[in-house]
Amino acid sequence: MEGFYKFLSNNSIFIVTFIVLIVWAGVFFYLNSIDKRIRQIEKENKGERNEK
Repeated sequence: MEGFYKFLSNNSIFIVTFIVLIVWAGVFFYLNSIDKRIRQIEKENKGERNEK
């Protein structure tokens, strides 16, 4: 276990960078899914306007 703690203390910048990348990837996928939903709602809304 001591070797693991030594690795963490020597390479902490890589661990922080990895965590930050995971967070940004989650934000990207969340915004992408919201964008898909908005596009779908816009298509439905355009279809309703054309029918009236």
